[in-house]
Amino acid sequence: MPEPEEASTSTPAPKTFKDLGLIEPLLQALDQVNFKTPTEIQQQALPHALEGRDIIGVAETGSGKTAAFALPILQKLWEEPKGLFACVLAPTRELAYQISQQFESLGAAMGVRCLVLIGGMDKMPQAVALAKRPHVIVATPGRLNDHLQSTKGFSLRNLKFLVMDEADRLLDMDFGADIDQILKVIPKERTTYLFSATMTTKVAKLQRASLSNPVRVEVSSKYQTVSTLLQYYLFVPLIHKDLHLIYLANELASNSIMVFTRTVHDAQKLSIILRILGFPAIPLHGQLSQSQRLGALNKFKTGGRKILVATDVASRGLDIPSVDVVINFDIPTHSKDYIHRVGRTARAGRAGKSITIVTQYDVELLQRIEKVIGKKLELFPTSKEEVMLLKERVDEAGRLAVNDLKEEAKSGGGKKRRRDEGGRDDRDRDDDVVEAGIPRNKKSKGRR
Repeated sequence: MPEPEEASTSTPAPKTFKDLGLIEPLLQALDQVNFKTPTEIQQQALPHALEGRDIIGVAETGSGKTAAFALPILQKLWEEPKGLFACVLAPTRELAYQISQQFESLGAAMGVRCLVLIGGMDKMPQAVALAKRPHVIVATPGRLNDHLQSTKGFSLRNLKFLVMDEADRLLDMDFGADIDQILKVIPKERTTYLFSATMTTKVAKLQRASLSNPVRVEVSSKYQTVSTLLQYYLFVPLIHKDLHLIYLANELASNSIMVFTRTVHDAQKLSIILRILGFPAIPLHGQLSQSQRLGALNKFKTGGRKILVATDVASRGLDIPSVDVVINFDIPTHSKDYIHRVGRTARAGRAGKSITIVTQYDVELLQRIEKVIGKKLELFPTSKEEVMLLKERVDEAGRLAVNDLKEEAKSGGGKKRRRDEGGRDDRDRDDDVVEAGIPRNKKSKGRR
């Protein structure tokens, strides 16, 4: 198979969406959602997509790639309206909802109907909604495959568009077998868009299996952090990590803050400690039910909670525009995870701040991150005396939080937590266990 054509990477003169060939209903929708100027990925992808070409897009989260694939699909749907027209595969539930919302807002004038198919939700209402033949399905691969195999009367034999968003992450999360199965039962004669932050060998193999004579467009493929982001580190003894997090929460109290932890257990514990000490915090991780996760996200987005304590389930694909500060409570072991985490702030030209807590065991990881991003992190200024003044209160809050978690564990997770919105739900193959990185059959609270 021939290699994909490379689109020109020279920076074109600024274009309007009208210049790119979009129809009036879409131009009006773009105006209503305040999309004024096409982003670089949109400028490069849309002309080829509107010509009917398959697209490989290499672009980071936040680059405007959702509109880059939604707009040509909606334009074609305007010309040829029919149900089950397009299917978008996404790695996580939150991203699936986000993509669906963008399709619905851009296609509002056309009356576009979207359906989200994800795990953790009752299959029967989804099957009923499928029978109504929505125009666009946005799905996690496992749940879509499940419906293709078991929902009577449902097929994608007339599908016109397939999109695989964040393909690198789809494959990292072991959705490969589900995707292979889906590719077997959808038409070969279709248009396919594959978007990925990185082009790994797995993604290249998927590209060869699913795209026909594609055009490759690439923007910001080198891992980097934006210039408007101020990046700091804090060197602390391991035993004082909780203490320094509370100090930072106190110092940055007027800001919206995302705190990233390595494990579900720490996300739970820290959110309880923060609330005991009067900080409006809420957890987001893979062991919350779908409604709890959406509720947590909405509370943070609307300012009802100023601190979101999350595992890496929230590091990619979520557009949370108002984050002022990202705190890495646990330094990530992979440098690209660091870039995705701190990418939650300083978006779309705004300023932002990240602070990474580094213990005596993390120095090598910090040096590796600095090498990848090509800059040294600055030491965040702290007052040791002020930090130690908090010790007694933080230690007591820590003990209360541990007791809360023990009580919840004893009750088997069925009862509502006293201080938390946690809980468990029955999950299928598309579950949060995969999204949060917990090995299957090892769902202990201390693992991610």
